[in-house]
Amino acid sequence: MKIGLKEDRCSGCRVCEMACSLSLFQELNPKKSAIVIGGEFPAPGKYHISVCDQCGQCAEVCPVECITLGDNGAYLIDREACTGCLACVEACPTGAMRTHAEETVPFKCTLCGDCVQLCPRSAVFDLEGDPAGRRWY
Repeated sequence: MKIGLKEDRCSGCRVCEMACSLSLFQELNPKKSAIVIGGEFPAPGKYHISVCDQCGQCAEVCPVECITLGDNGAYLIDREACTGCLACVEACPTGAMRTHAEETVPFKCTLCGDCVQLCPRSAVFDLEGDPAGRRWY
């Protein structure tokens, strides 16, 4: 799967963030979401969606090589092998490698697809199922 974004359809409901944190950490906490919705103020009703584009720069800089390309096309972090050095966070060109004070290991999108399934306005979608070629991450 490749995640597509259509920001003009985003209502800012943050259902995708809740789905993501539930998938990654089994809790409803948008601060533990690998997808982030940000309001572009003062423009009312305009939102920016940030999610990992799976570029692999995090894997390139990891000193312990704990970030590897998974079968589904997502770069995955081996939480047991990670030392928490945060080199991957610093190297991420889109800011999609995330951290949280309660976590010792950074986290990112695993392409689970929960955000795609639950987005009520299809602002987040499966690009492989959309031949229109909208912007994807």
